This record gives sequence, structure tokens and C-alpha cells, in this order.
Amino acid sequence: MCRWLVYSGSPVPLEAFLYQPEHSLIDQSLNAKLGTHTTNGDGFGVGWYGQEDEPALYKGINPAWNDQNLRELSRHIRSGMIFAHIRASTGTPVQHTNCHPFRHGRWLWMHNGQIERFSEVKRELVLAVEPGLYPHIKGSSDTEIFFFLALTFGLEQDPPAAVARAVGFIEQVCARHGIAHPVRMSVAASDGRGAWAFRYSSEGIPPSLYYSTKVSTLREQLPDISIFRTLSDESRLIVSEPLGELAGAWNEVPPSTFAAIVSGESDLHPFAPLPA
Repeated sequence: MCRWLVYSGSPVPLEAFLYQPEHSLIDQSLNAKLGTHTTNGDGFGVGWYGQEDEPALYKGINPAWNDQNLRELSRHIRSGMIFAHIRASTGTPVQHTNCHPFRHGRWLWMHNGQIERFSEVKRELVLAVEPGLYPHIKGSSDTEIFFFLALTFGLEQDPPAAVARAVGFIEQVCARHGIAHPVRMSVAASDGRGAWAFRYSSEGIPPSLYYSTKVSTLREQLPDISIFRTLSDESRLIVSEPLGELAGAWNEVPPSTFAAIVSGESDLHPFAPLPA
């Protein structure tokens, strides 16, 4: 599986979360603790929002720990909305167009998990993508098809409902093919204004997902850690696994739940598939 993080809040350099924490995303690319793979070396990607409407992307097919350009850029690029992902492929090729995050217009999307026996249902899933969106599909991964299904089902209007309909549709298609437990996922989506993160599995325990404690609480509890003094109170992180062992800094997102960060406010809500 993969590891990822979403940051929303005061503008910070990318290196603040990619390299600086004790268990940074780069450390997780070699030493993940909570996923099924210790090493996540099948490519990486970073997306961030700046002056333009469309977010910027930097991706590579090499392991994140070995990309010197990523290290250099991360020192100088600052953003208030950051997506970062390190990949462990579940079967689709290691190529640039299969690296997360995926982008369409203002939207970014990334995923940890898989659609079970994807090759058997891929054709039916792809044919359900809205025809005007189809030409924008570049790669061959289940994650990208999942993204374009969510766009088809209204991601730009109502992200939680669109993701629920996309999951419902995938489960319906897989059921017709005799696939009993098709979806395991932690998914993140953003339009640069808000961010949404979903944790769900058709059966069993879904991939791990955590959100950060309020910065104001951390600032009071840990006055010696300088980064907390520079972040606004509404700053939040959502991560596949904690960036360190700091007691009280991280809270688990329960299964069948999504986290929403909108207008500086963060909340947890129940999540369940909907009929497409």
C-alpha cells in the first residue's frame, strides 16, 4: 500500500512535512510502520496550491528518498494546501502517469488501497466515466479511474456524496463479477479551498488514517516546538500514519468516516456508499 499526507493551514515549506519530522513522509518511504509494505518506493508525487487556479504537481517514478530535486524544491516552495504521496504499487505499472496525486482542473486526488481484481472490472468502470472527462485519463491505475468516477458523480458539487456514489458504483460492478469485498481505501480530495479525507473498507479494517490535534492545544502542551508557534489555529494535517511519536498529537479517523476541512473548520462525519 501507499502513504500520504494532506496539510491545510498557514503557508509552510514542503520540507516541513516531507523531511523535517521524526517520521516524515520520506522516512515512511523506507520505514512505514502501519501499512502492509515497509518500503514505498514505486514513485511519489507532491501537489500544492499557489497563485494559479490549477494546483502544481511534481512527480517522479524513482523512490522519494532518492530524488535530489524533490529535496531542493521542498526547501523553497511554500503553500497552505499540500498533498504528498509515496507509492507502493498494487499491480499497475510504475510510470509517471500512475503516480499520485492526480489532477483535474482545481482538483487533486490521491489514494491508499485498492479495487480488488481491478483488471476484471476495469472496462466496465471506465465506460461509466462521463464522456467529456474520459480524454483526461492518462494512466492505468485503479486510483485514477476512481477519481474520474467521483468527478462523474459530482465531486465538484458535493465531494462526500460523489465519493460515496463512486464507491457504491464500484461495489455494484464488482458484485456482478463475484468480487465480494472490492474496496479498501483512504482517499483525499481537494479543490484548494477545502479538503476531504475518507476511510472505508467493504470488509475488514480499512487502511490507517489520522488527523492532527488542534494546533492551539499542541502550542500549550509543547511550547518548545517552534513550528507550532508559526501555524494558525486552523492548520490541520491528515496522514496515513503519524509523523512522530508525540503523545496526544494524533487522533485516529474511525472506519467508515470522512474528515472535512472547510473554511478553517474540521469535522468528522459518517461515510457509507450510496447508489450511483
